[in-house]
Amino acid sequence: MSFRRFRSTPKTLGDINMVTEELKNLYYKRLLPIEKYYSFHHFHSPSYEDADFDNKPMVLVMGQYSTGKTTFIRYLIEQDFPGSRVGPEPTTDCFTALMYGEGEGIIPGNALTVDPKKPFRNLDPFGNSFLNRFQCVQMPNQVLESISIIDTPGILTAAKRKLSRGYDFPAVLRWFAERVDRIILLFDAHKLEFSDELTRAFGALCGYEDKLRVVLNKADRVDSQQLMRVYGALMWSLGKVFRTPEILRVYIGSFWSEPRQMCDHYQLIELEEEDLLADIRNLPCNAAVRKLNDLVKRARLVRAHAHIISYLKQEMPTIFCKESKKHNLIYQLPVIFTKIQQQHRVPAGDFPDCTKMQEKLMGQDFSKFKTLKPSLMASLDKLLSTDIATLVPLLQQQEQRKKSLPGMLDGEFLGTFRREHYRRDPFKELPKDDESSEIDFDDWVVEKYKPKYDEIFYNLSPNEGKLSGTKVKEWMTTTLLPNSVLAHIWRLSDIDGDGMLDNEEFALAVHLIEGKLEGYWLPRELPSHLVPPSKRLSTASDVSV
Repeated sequence: MSFRRFRSTPKTLGDINMVTEELKNLYYKRLLPIEKYYSFHHFHSPSYEDADFDNKPMVLVMGQYSTGKTTFIRYLIEQDFPGSRVGPEPTTDCFTALMYGEGEGIIPGNALTVDPKKPFRNLDPFGNSFLNRFQCVQMPNQVLESISIIDTPGILTAAKRKLSRGYDFPAVLRWFAERVDRIILLFDAHKLEFSDELTRAFGALCGYEDKLRVVLNKADRVDSQQLMRVYGALMWSLGKVFRTPEILRVYIGSFWSEPRQMCDHYQLIELEEEDLLADIRNLPCNAAVRKLNDLVKRARLVRAHAHIISYLKQEMPTIFCKESKKHNLIYQLPVIFTKIQQQHRVPAGDFPDCTKMQEKLMGQDFSKFKTLKPSLMASLDKLLSTDIATLVPLLQQQEQRKKSLPGMLDGEFLGTFRREHYRRDPFKELPKDDESSEIDFDDWVVEKYKPKYDEIFYNLSPNEGKLSGTKVKEWMTTTLLPNSVLAHIWRLSDIDGDGMLDNEEFALAVHLIEGKLEGYWLPRELPSHLVPPSKRLSTASDVSV
């Protein structure tokens, strides 16, 4: 798989930035004053900052330990990252934010909470117990130019439920769930277990089911009969936790860069992989829509919160029996919610969780609450009825242009062999020697293996000295490497971009496949010492253009 830098025309980028800037202005002008007036952040999430609007789309990867979370991330970014370890035991013990940076480095959690350019300043209330287990890894990676990825500690199983993390793990998950664009929840097809901590984690995700994508990982390690049973058990368990009429989509796959085991459902795994990667690819295009949706959801909650606080203030006595009246109001909160719905026509779905609201109210001084301020409520109504509507045309223009924009993913195998992709040249710039701009004309490192590769090449019956994409694809898939990895190898090998491979290009492809099978990472761009001798002059001329 290969991610390509997200590029768009200046006009389109202007539209996206215009929507984001307008959302930011509306929040600071219309919504933030009401949040402060009614102490919204004491009961719900902290106020938004510039970084919450300006940051790239974020993907939260979570699941029980040894379900393949870190391996999934390495599969996406095609390289290791500092601090990553993979093993059957709980190897990831902290939250790690992977973000783009010109140089590679690790920023500890306490430093992140004081950086205004990072969207993590509001994590400070979780304290040192959490911040000591939170870090940001910055690295120059093309994937991270378009999205950021959050790796999480493995959710503990029933056998380890007595262990304490030292911080409120579900609350941290909910904080991230509110702010990310996509939540990837991984399960292992070998060990499907719903522990107490996993159930609490599900509770933290309630209300954000639209962002959730469930992945049944390592599906190539079970046969079709076992897969059917595990899939059914997973759907039944999810239905008990997420009590919604909509059925969650479960992707079946084996997300890593190593060869998969051949199984009856191999083609299903490939199709599911393409669907999930396409979903992630569209995140940058849909970032503005997601921010608008989250702002509207927050504004509706603020409106309900303002009515609740105002009602409680009006019902409080002036002098006597304040404490008993307070407890009575908290006990009657479900009835109060119903009264507000009827009197002010506030939808029931806009109200916060009643039990959690009762818990928050126990420690509050009702005498400091504020009654409804008409000017603020009018400003909020204008935001929901008029201001948001003015942004819809810009979003529609963005939606119309979305199809013409190059996606972030450029590695689906199905696209590699389509005719419209034949002429695409992925090697606009080749690595140059610091001492000379000339291409290095040393011996070709593939030459000594070429007789072995030529035997495979001619056994595939080339036509006029070249193999078609269809024949190469049929042979490549026998290696059982993921299609996205094979697609990247194809692009590196098809140097002249004609959709076919000659004997040198095919030898290069086999050499890259063997290297991958031995555990090496593939290069992003083809180094000069791997370029076939007959292609070096033409490639050098492309570089000089």
